[in-house]
Parts: sequence; structure tokens; C-alpha cells
Amino acid sequence: MDSYESTHQHIASSRLKDYFIGATPLQKRLESVRKQTSFVPTPPRRKIPQCSQLQEDNDPQKVAFLLHKQWTLYSLTPLYKFSYTNLKEYASLLSAFIAAEKQKGLAVEVGEDFNIKVTFSTLLGMKGTQRDPEAFLVQILSKSQLPSENREHKVLWTGWFCCIFGDSLLETVSEDFTCVPLFLANGAETNTAIVGTWFQKTFDCYFSPLAINAFNLSWMAAMWTACKMDQYMAATEFLWSVPCSPQSLDISYAIHPEDAKALWDSVHKTPGEVTQEEVDLFMDCLYSHFHRHFKIHLSATRLVRVSTSVASAHTDGKIKILCHKYLIGVLAYLTELAIFQID
Repeated sequence: MDSYESTHQHIASSRLKDYFIGATPLQKRLESVRKQTSFVPTPPRRKIPQCSQLQEDNDPQKVAFLLHKQWTLYSLTPLYKFSYTNLKEYASLLSAFIAAEKQKGLAVEVGEDFNIKVTFSTLLGMKGTQRDPEAFLVQILSKSQLPSENREHKVLWTGWFCCIFGDSLLETVSEDFTCVPLFLANGAETNTAIVGTWFQKTFDCYFSPLAINAFNLSWMAAMWTACKMDQYMAATEFLWSVPCSPQSLDISYAIHPEDAKALWDSVHKTPGEVTQEEVDLFMDCLYSHFHRHFKIHLSATRLVRVSTSVASAHTDGKIKILCHKYLIGVLAYLTELAIFQID
């Protein structure tokens, strides 16, 4: 069984790589546009995440569905000739495409009898500014065999596309393009690959897995610790990987969230902002505290996961958003990373 699962995962990963890497002719033309625009490198300071006024338009039920789930991150180049008025048509076309892939014998995990339904819907208020394109949600649902009055659809796969404070990308493309550089997926990788293939063929775009390096994880740890919480729901946790043979060793470090906030407050000097110097000092204090107690130099290891009451993130591009209040703030930083990767 382990061998089968390993082989299955390898096939899915290979297909993801084949489908999500490689520029289309249109994207190659886009590259020349981007090269004329200097993308801003990692800034030395960022604003502490705040609740956006636009979130008042959010559908509470949809937002609740997005929270507390593990999402896999991708960056996405602009969609060519995408129209929000054609969402129902896109749902039908994608459903037919999945059916065609199923007939090819591909492992599309959508149920025994291919009893599925595809939906597209907008996520109102999921934006940083009025200029940002509307976020939208794509779902693959299983159709129930029950009578219509008792019918419930089980969610098999979900993906959503968004752009939060995406001015640096919006300014570089024409009106023919829709910029939603951040894509988040939850469900079987095989379904992610199928959906990604359809988007690439339909809108001349391409996806790339979005990893989060240790540098950006440190920024997340500082920014999320800086957020004021009405109630702390979880400890602040860090996971470091120690490269060693024959197997890597992981070091987990959990801190009471109020202690983590007190440490942050002791190094924080710029109201409403987080600076690179403060991030470095915050992490150095953690390293010093750990070394004092355990005689281990964490600076010689690699930070691979950060978890707070706001969100948790892993270096392999996995994110779980836990706090509705700071949803836009978390997505804004992820959008920044996605845009930087597109460049």
C-alpha cells in the first residue's frame, strides 16, 4: 500500500510539473513588458496587517469555508481574455474538460461514476484596493443521488484566485489581461493539475508552485506576532530542519503567544510598521533564548514552518489562515511573493 501511494503521489507531482512549468508564446511576449518595469525587491519595511474596510462586503459563509484549511500556493501569470460575466460558461467548459480527461484514463479523483459539478463564483470584498480584480472561487463537487430537496454536494476540490494590493503587476499589463497572481488549492494534486491545464489552454497563462523560503517565513513570524489579537487561539510555534545523515532532524520550538508578543514589543520601534532590522532582532532573540536553554545554535539550521494565531506557513508552499480579521493582510504578503516569482 505504501508503495502504491508513493507511486501515485510521484505521478501526480510529475504531472503538476509538466502542466505548470513552461511559458506560452503570449507569456514570452509578456516577459519583454516586465523587463521594462523594475519590480520592487523585498522592501526594508512593511505595514503590520490590518483589517480591510473592503472585507465588509465578504460573504461570511465563504470566508469561513476558506479558513482553517491547508492550501497549496501557486503563482499565476495574467489571464488573457478572462471575463467575470462568463463564469457559468467556464464552469460548463471545465466540467466537460474533466470528463474528457477522465475518458483518457487519467486519475481524476472525482467519484466512481463521474457524478460531478463544477462551479465558479466571485469572492466579494477579497481585495486590498478597489483597483484589484475580484477574487474568484472554483470548486469540483460531487452530485448527490438523493432527491433534489435533500440534495447536498460534497466538495471534492477547491481553488481560488486573488490579487491583494497588486499594483506592481497591474501597472505592467493591458486591459486584455486579468491579474490574479495568487492561486490557492485544496484537494487532490491530480485535480489541481487538470484544472491548471484547462486554465493554461483557455487563458494562455501558466502556474508555478510558490515555495516560502526561511527569509520570508521570518517576516511572516514577525508580522503575525505583531498583530493585535482579541483572543489567542494557538501557541506561536517554529520548526527548524537540521540537515544530517542519514535522516534530517527537526527541532520544534513553541512559545506562549503572549510571551512572543511581549518579545516583539521589546524590539518594535516603528508604529504600524515592521522593519527588516526588527525582524532580524526578533529572530536573533529567539535564537539566543533557545541556545541559552538547550545549547543549540538555531542559526545553523533552516526555518521550515511558522505557526501563530493568525496563520501557519510551511516552506513547501502550504498555508493555513486562521484569523478572519487578518485574512487580507496575510493574502497581501502572499500576493507580493507571487508577483515577485512571476517576475
